[in-house]
Amino acid sequence: MANGNNVVLVGNVTRDPELRFTPSGQATATFGLAVNRRWQNRTTQEWEEATSFFDVVCWREMAENVSETLTKGARVIVSGRLEQRSWETPEGDKRSRVEIIADELGPSLRWATAQISKNERRGPGEGNSYASGAPRATAGVAPTYSEDEEPF
Repeated sequence: MANGNNVVLVGNVTRDPELRFTPSGQATATFGLAVNRRWQNRTTQEWEEATSFFDVVCWREMAENVSETLTKGARVIVSGRLEQRSWETPEGDKRSRVEIIADELGPSLRWATAQISKNERRGPGEGNSYASGAPRATAGVAPTYSEDEEPF
């Protein structure tokens, strides 16, 4: 992508993905992502931390794969673009939100392992291959940490 609107985030899923379908049948999944930043204050020498929260939107096959694979707490890497969405509430208040539209998404293997299974290709209207018992990736493996490492 050459538009300069690219982001890569590593964080933890804050809520299970919610799978929906547009009126035309396009799958879309949304989930929350918490991204933590930790640094040492040079004045006090104390460790400080800040957390940012993002909404991630996935489309089509990725949406179906995400809803079948990810669960709250999973650590993931998201590559995508920022998109602002605006709307008006029933009371007439204007609202907007910046979302991450995912282009690629995968499990973080820094503190966990994952087993990846490739899905069979399917044509338009063939539905999700998971219903036929096809294997899927698992990314919710509980990691182990040493005391001197901060996972989040």
